Amino acid sequence: MRRVIIDSDTAGDDTTAILMALKYFKVEGVTIVAGNVAFDQEVENALTTIETYNPGYKVPVYKGYQSPMIALPNAKHDTVEEIQGGNGMGDAVFPKPQQEPENDHAVDFIIDTIKANPGEIEILALAPLTNIAMAIKKAPEIAADIKHIWIMGGVNNRLGNMNVSAEYNFYVDPEAARIVLNASTAKTMVTWDASLDFGVMYEEDIEEIQALNTKGSKFFLDINMFVREFELAKRGIDGITCTDSLLVAVAAVPELMLQATEYYVDVETQGQFARGYNVVDWEEEFKHAPNCRVAERISSQGFKDQLVSLLAEIQ
Repeated sequence: MRRVIIDSDTAGDDTTAILMALKYFKVEGVTIVAGNVAFDQEVENALTTIETYNPGYKVPVYKGYQSPMIALPNAKHDTVEEIQGGNGMGDAVFPKPQQEPENDHAVDFIIDTIKANPGEIEILALAPLTNIAMAIKKAPEIAADIKHIWIMGGVNNRLGNMNVSAEYNFYVDPEAARIVLNASTAKTMVTWDASLDFGVMYEEDIEEIQALNTKGSKFFLDINMFVREFELAKRGIDGITCTDSLLVAVAAVPELMLQATEYYVDVETQGQFARGYNVVDWEEEFKHAPNCRVAERISSQGFKDQLVSLLAEIQ
């Protein structure tokens, strides 16, 4: 079984992505980074998700960076409780998890795990890339020993979801995104716009999930119906956007990618209006070698089948 580290700002669809990863991979650990909601809430959400998958199954959870690499003066990074709910779980209430987070720092865990298992560990990056970038900065030699980094982030020359240009994960920490994208590691990126094109669960899909009536389906709906209401009001999308779980589905079954191309991808870190925007160099204007595979077409039905099957199995 392939071995992964999950890097997450656990809220909303991160929970589904973690459930899916637990099914398809041997998860060495979950590392938490600043992102969607309050940091300690993200930690609790990750632990809750693991216990939902299997109450007797322990996966270590590590606390990482609680702010971006370069914090803006007198400013905290933007959390998105208006999208994910105040607790990042659609305001649904769950029992306090029994498991506690580990004492080691997430970055040290990433470095130590990669060094102990060169060429064997993949990273599922569901969040701002601060932890991963800091691991590469602290121990640059690990970049060559990470088997693959699967990145949910950025856009493929489309509109973002935080401002006109930027997707949330790259917007929160563009410096980290730039470091990771320019590392020597093999990478695949599933962008925000790909999730809109191929990863939305519409009314008929939601009804199919409701009909399962399992612990997994109830967990999914309790958390994600809040997101559905936001997307309908904000973007007119009457469905649940599955960004992180789409990435994990593609990582688990790469054949779901019907079209993917290697491009040079980089991130704007300076612009007043475009900070966090990423360029996908379709026409080789920058004369750089490709550094990232970008998923351009994904089997929407294949993804939905995977998701429904997962939720049906969690009893």
